[in-house]
Amino acid sequence: MADVAGKAEKKKRSRKKRSKAGAQLVAPAYEPVAAAPADDDGPEEPHARAQPDKHAKKRTQEQRGGAAVDAGPGSSDDSEDFHEPGDDDGPSRKKSKPTGRAAIKQFGIEVADVERIDANVSGIMSDVRFDSMKLSDNTMRGISDMGFTHCTEVQARTIPPLLEGRDLLGAARTGSGKTLAFLIPVVELLHRAKFSHRNGTGAIVISPTRELSLQTYSVASDLMKYHSQTHGLVMGGANRRGEAEKLVKGVNLVVATPGRLLDHLQNTKGFVTRNLAALIIDEADRILEIGFEEEMRQIVRLLPADRQTMLFSATQTTQVEDLARLAFRGRPIYVGVDDSRAEATGEGLEQGYCVVPSERRFLLLFTFLKRNANKKVMVFFSSCNEVKFYSELLNYIDLPVMDIHGKQKQQKRTSTFYDFSKAEKGILLCTDVAARGLDIPAVDWIVQFDPPDDPREYIHRVGRTARGRGGKGRALLMLLPEELGFLKHLKDARVPLNEYEVPTSKIANVQSQLERLIEKNYYLHQSAKEAYRSYVLAYNSNQLKDIFNVHALDLAGVAKSFGFPRPPKVPLNIESRSSHARRGKDGAVGTGTAHGHGFKHKAAKKSKSFSAANPYGRQTDDARQWS
Repeated sequence: MADVAGKAEKKKRSRKKRSKAGAQLVAPAYEPVAAAPADDDGPEEPHARAQPDKHAKKRTQEQRGGAAVDAGPGSSDDSEDFHEPGDDDGPSRKKSKPTGRAAIKQFGIEVADVERIDANVSGIMSDVRFDSMKLSDNTMRGISDMGFTHCTEVQARTIPPLLEGRDLLGAARTGSGKTLAFLIPVVELLHRAKFSHRNGTGAIVISPTRELSLQTYSVASDLMKYHSQTHGLVMGGANRRGEAEKLVKGVNLVVATPGRLLDHLQNTKGFVTRNLAALIIDEADRILEIGFEEEMRQIVRLLPADRQTMLFSATQTTQVEDLARLAFRGRPIYVGVDDSRAEATGEGLEQGYCVVPSERRFLLLFTFLKRNANKKVMVFFSSCNEVKFYSELLNYIDLPVMDIHGKQKQQKRTSTFYDFSKAEKGILLCTDVAARGLDIPAVDWIVQFDPPDDPREYIHRVGRTARGRGGKGRALLMLLPEELGFLKHLKDARVPLNEYEVPTSKIANVQSQLERLIEKNYYLHQSAKEAYRSYVLAYNSNQLKDIFNVHALDLAGVAKSFGFPRPPKVPLNIESRSSHARRGKDGAVGTGTAHGHGFKHKAAKKSKSFSAANPYGRQTDDARQWS
């Protein structure tokens, strides 16, 4: 124990040195033991490589306060005017778009097999008090310590039937209190059955990602503070042997990711599940989307059939229907508290989009982030390599950012998640690994640098802001002119969007400085090439190919957004639509070599400026900013 405490204290001191202005960083409630080789429990974006954060830089106090970055001749103050009338931190709103309402589809199984609880909901909170639900004193003490007195709508409608032992199929928008809606009945079930470690595992919660599992585990820890029952977390990236030892001793409530849970069910001798009383599948659609369909089928078959089952899914798919039929043994209750809503996103969320050509995308992002450096901002990208490159680039020029993506070591992802959650301000660059379920407090802006390939994913991304009762937040979607057809899909999904006007004169013109930096810096150059390649490949994998058509991409413009004056020659291997497609020209789709244009690979490696202590090859007079 002393060794573990010493490591935690050492890590806490290390994080404190890297903290940004105003960020109060707290060590996570759960520290995964030294990482084993990462398994497949997190959604991993294609075409990205794991890159340890070797080049993190220390910040001076002045830098943490927001060091100025020269925005180029004639535009150093442009970003200061980049705001919405009456506000200081957003683009100006041009006009309002009408909202649409999609037809409500039935969930999971046929209507005849589901007992519905209708919910005509106008807000998140209800008038129902927790103390009216006849919960145990220990549970009530935990809820009181968490600061809650009244239920949300989803809690008011799900907890009573779950306390009666009913199976439940549920749908609720993000930030609606769903986690407590299933944890409270589960904790009560374990308490009433007087579970102890000798009884083994009585309840299992399955979550799609490690971050969501960590968050659910944290909520369970607070809720079970005064109970004698045990709880634990098993997930990819953590120490499997340590998990197995705890499971054998007896963990009453297990929070898990699918891959690691199946591993323990199949291979951990002494993992007792014969007394399992409840199975909760959270974000079922997301679990299936990221490729765990077969694992979920095996898990359901390995667990006792005589149990209470709760399945939550934001959307209906054929896979979810099949899983629901397999998981439920009887007639479940269906609770859909969002069915009658005119809008699919939160009421306190102001959403907009802007149209920007490829070559100006990074310039707009840089201007926006520079302007909102004192806000809490999340920026979503389509690939791990993009997150890695833009994180390295922005940190290099002293615009401090954090980053999370699916190729990082789990310990890095966990510490970054908790650091950003506790920070009062900061910028987080991320992939969709951070889009589902995570409760990150007080996020001011959600920026979607790369659009998602599905309106449902858009809804989950923007769900990281405007959470809970009275929550406020803003979202900005960046679209190419060729991608405007995506707005129709959002309208059909009941997503209201305004158009934001961003005058070209208000965008910081730092393109020439960016290109010089990428050309001269070997490591950033290589990272930019990998990011460029990953962006094009991710674009090609988009499901809405009539809108996101890789062959319609302006590759010269795309290259500029990564700091190249012309497309780098990288292997893409994308089939052209016709025999006269752009082959062999300016690094077009499907052609190229491993080395970029205008960059002398060998000369850069021989430079004496590069060393372990100076990995970016910084010169003594390099102020780490564009000038």
